[in-house]
Formats: sequence, structure tokens, C-alpha cells
Amino acid sequence: MTLRTEVIACTRCPRLREHCAEVARVKRRAYRDESYWGRPIPRFGRADARALVLGLAPGNHGANRTGRVFTGDSSGDWLYRALYEHGFANQPESTGRRDGLRLQDAAITCVVKCAPPQNKPNTSEIAACRPWLERELDAMRRLRVVIALGRIAFQGFLAVRPFAPRPDFSHGGRCEQDGITLLTSYHPSRQNTNTKRLTKPMFDRVFRTARTILGEP
Repeated sequence: MTLRTEVIACTRCPRLREHCAEVARVKRRAYRDESYWGRPIPRFGRADARALVLGLAPGNHGANRTGRVFTGDSSGDWLYRALYEHGFANQPESTGRRDGLRLQDAAITCVVKCAPPQNKPNTSEIAACRPWLERELDAMRRLRVVIALGRIAFQGFLAVRPFAPRPDFSHGGRCEQDGITLLTSYHPSRQNTNTKRLTKPMFDRVFRTARTILGEP
């Protein structure tokens, strides 16, 4: 069994599994004719990628609907545009698993693989999902840059790969250890983008830094 199929079949967190299934059953009115994924979301992108984008968890009507991380919601609109503009994707939009999108030297995953109620997994659920992230990171032997979107993603990465001294979270933060550079950004949630806490130039600077570290695409 591959890591991908193991993640999809995971039932470690009953609360999250029940929530994902219920969202997939009830659906949002705009998507009532669609078939929701309603299961854990595995990493998107190849294991030999040198860049990894790390988020918190799938969205209820984004990844939990489409089956691909950061796909089908406003956060994904921000992320995939940035990935495309900085040479990490072949197109700027991500609408579904069969839309032709390919990542280039990049992968995307989340600290928690199931969509949580109110986008808030509890500490035991984060801990239960940690072995999946650890295995994903172990498989990425060429990894050089990790972009953590938000404080919980930042903390989730450090729980698996501790840095010493432990860095503080800030937008635009950068630290290096053992050949891996950790870059940090505010999460491109509507809460941050609508209030201008995160702007396009701020977000772009993070991905421009990642591209500079890795060189030309």
C-alpha cells in the first residue's frame, strides 16, 4: 500500500471523519450537483520535489469537495497563482483533480489531512496526523525549501523537524538547518486577505525567495 492510499484510508480521528462525511452529504448549495471527496487529502506533487508548501488543513468545500489540497476555494486561488507566477506550476488555477494542473519541483500538503469543523483541529488530532507528515517529509529526500502557511503549519513542521534555536513565527520569516530553509507566511485565508493583513506583494515575496534559493525553474 502506498503512502497516498494509506492517508486516504486513515480513520484515526473519528470526529474529523464524521465531519468530512457530513459535509460531503449535506454539501453547499452552489455545489449540490457535485460528488464530494469527503476523505483525508494526501500530498499533491512528487516526492522528489525540492519545495514543499505546508498548510493547516483541507477546506470544507475546497479540498474536502475536490479531493486535492488547496483546490476549489479562495485560499487555493491565492496559492496557485503565486506558484504559477514563480515557476512552480504550469497554470494559475486549480479547480479539480482533472483540470490539467501540474506542479513543477514543488509539492503541497497539510498538517491535518481531514477538514476540521470551523477550520480548527484540536491538539490530539494534530498529534494523530503528525506521523503522516513525518513520512511525507522523510520521502522528500531532495527537499530544500518549506513554505509554512500560518502559525499552526509552522508549529507542525517544527514538531517533526525541530530547529535549534527554535524560531519565532512571523510573516516573511526565514531560517535554515541541515540544508533546509524554512520560510513562513500568513495563511492566505479570506480572514487575512480581505483585511489586507496579507497582500499580494507580501505573499509574492515569500515565493520569490523560494525561487531564488532554488534557482531558475
